[in-house]
Amino acid sequence: MTKIMAKILSVIAPNGYQDIEYNDSKQALESKGHIVITASTVNEAHGKFGGKKKADILLSEVKPKDYDAILFVGGPGSHDYFDDPLAHKLAKEFLNTKKLTTAICAAPSILANAGLLKGIEATCFPGQIANIKSKGAIYTGKSVQKDGLIITADGPDSATEFGEKIAEALV
Repeated sequence: MTKIMAKILSVIAPNGYQDIEYNDSKQALESKGHIVITASTVNEAHGKFGGKKKADILLSEVKPKDYDAILFVGGPGSHDYFDDPLAHKLAKEFLNTKKLTTAICAAPSILANAGLLKGIEATCFPGQIANIKSKGAIYTGKSVQKDGLIITADGPDSATEFGEKIAEALV
């Protein structure tokens, strides 16, 4: 059974999202026929490297039932979501309703801080290894790691592979 045209919610920070991670993962997903909807806490987000992206939906308006997966993009701006109750609530709702819950670079700390990585094999940007391990994650050091419904990746160089792994998991 192939699921075509899945809808993936890509969550970017208002300032300092990682442009490459956002663009490459989005391109990889769209090349497989999926739809990527961009969410942020502002109408126009600004990337670490100068990119500008208009949000398709504000994070506060997201209804998890409308999507097949959530993807948290990394970059220095993702720290805004590390302890954000709404980001944690959304991550938990996606996972609790058996939907892919994914994060790249620093963003796996969002999942870890939400309590979702305990006992889960995961990877992340080197600066977040201590945090995800302290929250019970089993750090693997791989570029992309899938454990059940959770997919994590280590950074921009892995963004295409990350997007492809999500697309593969949606089939």
